[in-house]
Amino acid sequence: MSLLSARGVAKAYGPRTLFESVTLTVRDGDRVGLLGINGTGKSTLLRVLAAQEIADAGVVEVRRGAKILYLPQEPVLPEDSTARVVIASGLTEWEAATREYEELTKLLSEGSEDVQVLTRQSELSEVIEHLGGWDRTHVVEEMAAALGITDCLDRKVSEQSGGEKRRVALARLLVASPTLAILDEPTNHLDADTIDWLEKYLAETFKGSVVMVTHDRWVLDAVCNRIFELDRGTLTEFDGNYTDYVGKKSELLAQEERVEKNRQNFLRRETAWLRRGPKARSTKQKARIQRAEAAIADKPREDVKKVDFTGIDGNVARLGKTILDLEGISISLGDRELVSKLTLHLVAGDRIGIVGRNGVGKTTLLRLLTGDLSATEGTMTIGANTKVALFDQARTALEDDWTVYDNVAGHYGALDTGGGQVDLGTQKVDLRVYLEGFLFDGHKQRQKVSSLSGGERARVALAKVLREGKNLVLLDEPTNDLDVATLSALEELLEEWPGCAIAVSHDRAFLDNVATAILAFEGDGVVTLYQGSYSTYRTLKEEARLRALASSSARGKKDSIPAPSVAPVSAPKPKAAPAVALKALTYAERLELETLLDKVSAAEDTLAEVVAALADPDLYSKRAAEAPALQEREKKARAEAERLMRRWEDLEARKDVKK
Repeated sequence: MSLLSARGVAKAYGPRTLFESVTLTVRDGDRVGLLGINGTGKSTLLRVLAAQEIADAGVVEVRRGAKILYLPQEPVLPEDSTARVVIASGLTEWEAATREYEELTKLLSEGSEDVQVLTRQSELSEVIEHLGGWDRTHVVEEMAAALGITDCLDRKVSEQSGGEKRRVALARLLVASPTLAILDEPTNHLDADTIDWLEKYLAETFKGSVVMVTHDRWVLDAVCNRIFELDRGTLTEFDGNYTDYVGKKSELLAQEERVEKNRQNFLRRETAWLRRGPKARSTKQKARIQRAEAAIADKPREDVKKVDFTGIDGNVARLGKTILDLEGISISLGDRELVSKLTLHLVAGDRIGIVGRNGVGKTTLLRLLTGDLSATEGTMTIGANTKVALFDQARTALEDDWTVYDNVAGHYGALDTGGGQVDLGTQKVDLRVYLEGFLFDGHKQRQKVSSLSGGERARVALAKVLREGKNLVLLDEPTNDLDVATLSALEELLEEWPGCAIAVSHDRAFLDNVATAILAFEGDGVVTLYQGSYSTYRTLKEEARLRALASSSARGKKDSIPAPSVAPVSAPKPKAAPAVALKALTYAERLELETLLDKVSAAEDTLAEVVAALADPDLYSKRAAEAPALQEREKKARAEAERLMRRWEDLEARKDVKK
């Protein structure tokens, strides 16, 4: 059933048309991803659909009774309220519905037989179920814990960071359970674990429909069943997730290329015929001339321009033998240790991805590497040839009142006084040409940075960092606000980067494509280096978790037995228990002992498999009926592992006893 529909929607700012004749439908259960390069109007289209902005033309219709909530990139929250109050405000409709339901139930219990009361009670029951069910008393705390904002629940909004405000706004929207959630970059400022939770929540738990702009390709793949692409002012729909979109888009581009090739061949033939003169034309139908003229007028759509990083790595300074060495580095802020005895040695070609929950110290480590912070303990050695550049997530290197050109040139007024050049190693290019590679034409280069979108600001910051020729690039959340096409170009650049790169990122696909190793902040100052991509890191972490779980389960009952308490000094000494004489092993028991450890190992493996199955989140959300049988299997597997261990301990203790 149609939930929201738009027909012929158009929007322009001054002479610039963002989109026109946009027609789309969002149905119940849809999970829609909206794609397009930065600056094409994706956020504007979301605001139009959410009735936050008025379209220049067209109409947007919403089903009666549908609740639509919108999460902007920069949410506005009541500054004097606490996060708890803001999130709880999302429950207003649920609280009103449950209160009215209770009042009607009381009327019915008192003997009312009013049909309208019964009808309304039934309607409210459906509303409450849609809003999340009957017990939502702890939903604020649960949502805050899932989004990592428990520690700021009772702080005022005015005291929170931009990232915390976004998570508070997202929590408020999710607890409100809207019919349609319109989300603009919902994964920004979330760590990888939280994004993983949000991905599962939107795909499996959230009951409403979703339309979202996001650059996170893993989220698009796991959540979406439709993709809308805003391309050169028009909207194209693709069924399926991101992987399906990539395949279908490739086919579409190939088809466009074939159509254009056929058009060009037709034009060559018809142009040659027209040039043969009036005699030739007199023998042809006027329709042929009209077709030729129509083909000439039917210009193909201009190709989508993409960020071009070609040649940028040519001006990177050569690395020396020593690049960056950290020996036993510890970093503390106040009473809290963020990094404990970290040792790290970079070699040429290293691309280190840094992951961990928000607030554990990832950005703090980058501040150490840039010299803005000193280590509490340990030594840091930066090579003589190492030149460090920082791409920070706040884009603080940009001057908002300067133009795009002036920011990258490095001084105000460069555009008006002759400009500059960029050294790309094998050649020097004009700075204007360099900026065109970042999709800033002459008009855009003269715009102030304050007027740009988040993605455009990110491209300016990248252009500024990459023109400097530094060989150790520190990237703090580089994927925030970048469109998928620019992300792909950045990944290709880093894969061929002749220097080194260290990137703090929550974008799992980016880390999977770029990182040669993962530096994981695991809490309490523990920072561990895992060689390989992000997928390898996840596999290693999961294997370690299952081993620990299996080991803990195998100890189970043994570890749960409390240690004997020490008797007070004044207490009388208990009588010693009579010694029990150990019996020597029989021949059959000796044979049994030889194979018993293998049986213990096999039993522990079986237990680990069952425990892993019980730990699978999909078990309870998709296969709940299997849980009781698995729990029974786990009980039997643990008992068998413990029995075999006790038997081995008994035989092992008696193996040296002589007859």
